[in-house]
Amino acid sequence: MPSEKDVDLRMSHNDLLFVPATRAAALIRAKELSPVEYVDAVLDAIDTGDADVNAFATVTAESARAAARRAEQAVIDGAELGPLHGVPVNIKDLFATAGVRTAYGSVVYADNVPDHDDVLVQRLDSAGAIMVGKSTTPEFGHKGVTDSPVFGVTRNPWDLSRAAGGSSGGAAAAVAAGFGPLGLGTDGAGSIRIPAGACGVVGLKPTTGAVPYEQASDVFANYAAAGPLTRTVADAALMMECLTGPTPIDPWTLGGGRPRRLPQLTGNDLSGVRIGYVPRMANTSVAEDVQDRTAATLAALADLGAQVDEVGSGLDWSPEAARVLYFAHQFVAYGPFRDEYGDRLDPTLIDFIEKGSVYTVRDYRLAGLARSALYRSVQALFEQVDFLVTPTLPTTAPAAVDSADSREPRLMNGWNAYLYPFNLTGHPAASVPSGFGDDGLPTGLQIVGPWWADADVLRLGAVVESVRPWAQHRPPAR
Repeated sequence: MPSEKDVDLRMSHNDLLFVPATRAAALIRAKELSPVEYVDAVLDAIDTGDADVNAFATVTAESARAAARRAEQAVIDGAELGPLHGVPVNIKDLFATAGVRTAYGSVVYADNVPDHDDVLVQRLDSAGAIMVGKSTTPEFGHKGVTDSPVFGVTRNPWDLSRAAGGSSGGAAAAVAAGFGPLGLGTDGAGSIRIPAGACGVVGLKPTTGAVPYEQASDVFANYAAAGPLTRTVADAALMMECLTGPTPIDPWTLGGGRPRRLPQLTGNDLSGVRIGYVPRMANTSVAEDVQDRTAATLAALADLGAQVDEVGSGLDWSPEAARVLYFAHQFVAYGPFRDEYGDRLDPTLIDFIEKGSVYTVRDYRLAGLARSALYRSVQALFEQVDFLVTPTLPTTAPAAVDSADSREPRLMNGWNAYLYPFNLTGHPAASVPSGFGDDGLPTGLQIVGPWWADADVLRLGAVVESVRPWAQHRPPAR
């Protein structure tokens, strides 16, 4: 295998940290990039840079280096290689990892070491990916920024005074900072798309059932999903190929939904593609710079032939029902921990538990009916358009604040207004970068498709990427 010096003839050391997973995997298969030296470079970057960003709850350097040595030997031996062979990945600290602490960002499980791997961890391992660590999450992934009583505040690589978003904030921040090209996150109310938008990366919440979700305690009422966080759309698509497929653990995966392919979507010719722009949902405002970047992206799509029309202005996005469903879940799932651990829990988690404690069974059932009505309303929109498009977030990333200093539950004050509805309806939704705000922080565009149109959502994201490229931009060097 070549030395890192040889690799640097083609790319600088910093370029190696930001090389897409698709290219890295191809270089490894061609024996032009050593998995050992690649993983070493990523681990060195984490060692020198993560003290500022705090993207990792646990770094698995020893096991990652051992896996890299095995990966390199497999290349030398001519063994059959998986699509992610030798590529580093971070795993959100909500996924079980055998022999590696999985704390869920919580004091409750601060010393928890599972004896098994989550099904998605198994799938990434089978694809050849190498876990370099467990990325940070707020306690039990309960909110849209990433800080926890156990692991502290995760910061935005573009500006360390700003939040990375959440709850997959560590995964997104790690990818944005060059700590490996792939992150595995979860999204129960925007938790992949929020940090993707805040950190300027790609994040996909798949169709409910496209990717198994082992974490669901109530599988039939589940509205959360697991999915990729990457720097490029192609990397997200490659990662999805490795994650999708049925498992008996998750009944939503057993229906075998037929992937949709929109015939009008061919390359960069968008003639006949109908895009519905939703300027507001449950949010009362959106920043002017975010609106401007969204408008510029939509104009670029229109220039390629897409028909772009404003839709959804009269739709009830059910914000109160969404609150009931979310806070009631927090109360049922984590209320017992409040009694045992008291103020050792995150103050916002306690706040959510208290909010959820006041709802009645009638409130919860009515919220479920509202969820069904929302689904049908969104389905009706897809009779008019092929995609829905919104800003990902109404603003760029806010200030990073330790939960101990604030009880403000950003999750429900408009921060995720564009996102949570599509958890409740199950539609695939991706955030792709749309530019930079006036403060120099990333802005994002959300693309939503019909059920099982995950590939089409990414295909349209790839068009955005080609006409308004972003992967060449990197956060300030630390």
